[in-house]
Amino acid sequence: MSNSSSITQFLLLAFAEKRELQLLHFGLFLGIYLAALLGNALIITAIAWDHRLHTPMYFFLLNLSVLDLGSISTTVPKGMASSLWDTRDISYWGCATQVFFFLFFITAEFYLLTVMAYDRYVAICQPLHYGTLLGSRACVHVAAASWGSGFLTALLHTANTFSLPLCQGNVLDQFFCEIPQILKLACSQSYLREVGLVIFSAFVFWLCFVFIVVSYVQIFRAVLRIPSEQGRHKAFSTCLPHLAVVSLFISTGMFAYLKPPSISSSPLDLVVSFLYSVVPPAVNPLIYSMRNQELKESIRKFISGMVLNSEKFPITLQK
Repeated sequence: MSNSSSITQFLLLAFAEKRELQLLHFGLFLGIYLAALLGNALIITAIAWDHRLHTPMYFFLLNLSVLDLGSISTTVPKGMASSLWDTRDISYWGCATQVFFFLFFITAEFYLLTVMAYDRYVAICQPLHYGTLLGSRACVHVAAASWGSGFLTALLHTANTFSLPLCQGNVLDQFFCEIPQILKLACSQSYLREVGLVIFSAFVFWLCFVFIVVSYVQIFRAVLRIPSEQGRHKAFSTCLPHLAVVSLFISTGMFAYLKPPSISSSPLDLVVSFLYSVVPPAVNPLIYSMRNQELKESIRKFISGMVLNSEKFPITLQK
């Protein structure tokens, strides 16, 4: 039996024992990570560069891309390092830091997705009040509230979890530190305090989920009443990407945390955690850029401008 005061490091789940498979996992994670970095960086740069995209919808999308970069950068680089150097250990405070930042980014992202649903509701159902309800100051305030709520949630959960006495060793059945796996190491009954906090957070998330569902019911009712087909297409093109991102985020997260213990196993937990922690940040840029013509045009112009500038001012190597 071990005590949390004597634990200096945790052992993460190894992807594979064979060196070839470890390198394969490293290459897979590297490709996904680079795709996520490129996609989200392009969205952030295009929105900041193109003044036509300085609207509430794209302001929230910029914040979403920043959060996606943060969440995937919290988990994937450590997984890449573990596969490349065949290591499993992570320090106690490194694990606490990873838990905090991962919770911070994903909870702030969920709150932001709720705000984005409200933005689409006001834009489609109350367009005459859009400038009043979502002016520049209001957008900054609600975005800051999303970030602040994520920070507070992460701080409470991290402080509460790592104050628990740990008596079940230091092996985590996951490729990154997450609260459910740490609670499995807690002494008998001592984890109930954190479970209560998890239930409260789940209730808040459920309220946000209900708000998103109600918002989209009203949005679809309003869109179907639009007489012109072009107007309906434009409305759907701004709503469907957000709805797809919300569905992916919520479905993978709910399955990860609400699946019955009877079907829980290390390989399944690994796959599910990969789906909700790695896949959404990587595919969100693709989802948003597929149907959004304004964003695609802005990204295309930005890349074309970069290519033209590089041809106009070529880098010359001096002898």
